[in-house]
Amino acid sequence: MSFNIVLIEPEIPNNTGNIGRLALGTGSTLHLVKPFGFELTDKRLKRAGLDYWQHLNVIMYDNIDAFFEQNRDKKMIFFSANATKNHWEIDFEDGMFLVFGKESVGLPKCILNNNEHQIAKIPLYSENIRSLNLANAVAISIYEGLRQID
Repeated sequence: MSFNIVLIEPEIPNNTGNIGRLALGTGSTLHLVKPFGFELTDKRLKRAGLDYWQHLNVIMYDNIDAFFEQNRDKKMIFFSANATKNHWEIDFEDGMFLVFGKESVGLPKCILNNNEHQIAKIPLYSENIRSLNLANAVAISIYEGLRQID
């Protein structure tokens, strides 16, 4: 039982480090799609991932097109604060790809437009916030998925 966590063009090393640690703790694979907003040698990435990073299963892609070319037949769910369906409405499956956009702007509109029936959000109950921290959103989503399939 595991998932594939996909970060499209992550910008903040601390988030990526925390998500890497989460991926390892949940038996998931981390997919990182370039370009990154940091270097993989960044101290903040390693600090957030602690000494676990060396044990993590990470797959990197040069760009979005390379990611979709390699994984075109996989079941995916895309997360966006602008979705209408909530994350608990997803029928999670073992091995599913959970796809998240960069911290500043989320997923590109072309991805959302091409996958409109596979988009979900984590509901927010305040008008004073646009979105959750990326690492928190990944954690909420993956544990809802694990709850469903466990």
